[in-house]
Amino acid sequence: MLMGGIAGAVAFFLLGWLIYGILLMDFMTAHSGAAGNVGRAEPDFLYLIIGNLASGLLLAYIFIKGNVNSMGAGIVAGAIIACLMTVGFDCVMYATSTVISKTAMAADVAAATVMGAITGGIVGMVLGMGKKAE
Repeated sequence: MLMGGIAGAVAFFLLGWLIYGILLMDFMTAHSGAAGNVGRAEPDFLYLIIGNLASGLLLAYIFIKGNVNSMGAGIVAGAIIACLMTVGFDCVMYATSTVISKTAMAADVAAATVMGAITGGIVGMVLGMGKKAE
């Protein structure tokens, strides 16, 4: 679980930087909720690392319990888990705050689903390698 979780954390971190930090940064800023752009000038990397590690470990834990131990199964499971979790979180945020718009919410769900699929494939592959070694 630890190896899969760390691999997932690294993948989430790098994909988050690429997708949210580069590709979608201007789009998400332009489509923030009524609260406006509430992002930090610089991220607090300690909490960013903790959050990515927790997300990677969560995927690894779910995959172990669900016997997901291949890249293909990880892609599917990761996409479904990320999509459902992001829809759940974003809908609650939209319903209870003015931090996110419907447009940003749709983009976030799409981006998180892609990130979940790629990271899920990596975690599934790492977990599968552990099975073969045993």
